Amino acid sequence: MHAPFRPLLVLISLFAACLPARAEALHAVRIEQVVTLSDLVVAQSHISSLVGRDTFEIEGRLRSEPLARLFERARGTVVSRGRFERGTARPDAYLADLASGAERRQTRITFGDGRVYRLDNQPESGAKPADWVAVGGSDLVGVVDPIAATLVRAGDARDVCRRTIGIFDGVLRADLRLSPAGRGRLSARGYDGDTVVCKARLVPVSGYRAGSETLRYFSDESEIRIAFAPIGRSGVYAPVEASATTTVGTLTLETRRFEILD
Repeated sequence: MHAPFRPLLVLISLFAACLPARAEALHAVRIEQVVTLSDLVVAQSHISSLVGRDTFEIEGRLRSEPLARLFERARGTVVSRGRFERGTARPDAYLADLASGAERRQTRITFGDGRVYRLDNQPESGAKPADWVAVGGSDLVGVVDPIAATLVRAGDARDVCRRTIGIFDGVLRADLRLSPAGRGRLSARGYDGDTVVCKARLVPVSGYRAGSETLRYFSDESEIRIAFAPIGRSGVYAPVEASATTTVGTLTLETRRFEILD
């Protein structure tokens, strides 16, 4: 996957579809989002989801828009399924089928005992550059995939942003550090209500080039905000708005539909 494309995918890879392993109260949700760069629509995502208090299965589709394809055509499907433990998403399996330009990459991750149990990247990565920061075994403990990372279970809205989430997408290991940044409001099809706004920082840990200016910018300079909204009465919050400054403009995620069907 093209290097600048990966951190953007981590930031905009969002959302949910849940099929529980046991009976529980579920919320069926339909979500439609657009991604803009300096007010130009560059991508769309469509998500169908069922979310419960204890289990989840996330499925989403992302595709670039015609203007963005002048630069690099992007499309992808992502799926993550798992459960919640002590307010934290614990994925069991993750699949990403992503394409950027002529490149296509499929990643499968199996999680077990609180860590990455099995990883399969196709095609396999080639030789690493001299400044590559290798992923160590301890880096893969207590991590989630970038899709499960977007789901937060909290007993109180004030606790949504008080956390650091370890993310692993099959190559990059990073920490998403959230801190409170106030409240907001979302008016979209199916939802008109308050949101919880977090300030975010994406900090690379391993699986990247030490000399990557893109990751250095996201870690040290980018201003990132993520707004979460509750999914019914499940106690689970999902991101409905996000923004991140980049070297070429502001990347923004906007939700046009956030509809709970049950």
